[in-house]
Amino acid sequence: MSDPATPASARTAVVAAAIDLFARQGFDATTVEQIARAAGVSRSTFFRQFGGKDDVVFADHELLLEQLRTFLDGGHDDPWQAVCEASVIVFTHFAADPDLARHRYAVVRQVPALREREILTVFRYERLFDDYLRRALPGVDPLDAVGFAALVTAVHNHVLRRLLRGARVPVSTLRRALDDALARFGVAGDGADVGHDDDVVVAVFPRRMPAAEIARRLTDELG
Repeated sequence: MSDPATPASARTAVVAAAIDLFARQGFDATTVEQIARAAGVSRSTFFRQFGGKDDVVFADHELLLEQLRTFLDGGHDDPWQAVCEASVIVFTHFAADPDLARHRYAVVRQVPALREREILTVFRYERLFDDYLRRALPGVDPLDAVGFAALVTAVHNHVLRRLLRGARVPVSTLRRALDDALARFGVAGDGADVGHDDDVVVAVFPRRMPAAEIARRLTDELG
């Protein structure tokens, strides 16, 4: 567990030192004492910042999940787009230091327990998006919420994995993929045509657009 009182730069230094040692020596062969020494902190400081070696590997995700909760709770005109922007926040974070991200990826792939925790971590993002959509879109079909959350998570992971495997992947690549996901799901920004006069409203929506999104757009249009 990260200590919120510890400066982010100090936590980052410990994470970088730990990942470097894991990559060079192996996860099991690296001790907490070695990590603390390499990072220039005491053993007690390490345990105050992190619960254990595996927590160092996933420290960024804990901070990101909390950041996304705050972001999503901030209120958004388009909940579907907000989920996509949350995905971009995560990608941008790891793309800012691709070497560290790639070393972490290599370490996780080598340790079965870390791979299992990674799967659970991915599910936490998906669940976060799902829960947000259900709150932001009252009456949304649960299948629509979980389906879109899973789609965005899968698209993000596919693009991020290309980066982690050594490709040069700009954030625009993810944005284009997410725009395609919005269109495929029927919730792209230009997915409706609404006209009205004083007495009659005519609205045309894609057949695949979720009913909760149709209701949201009509409310916004007529409100």
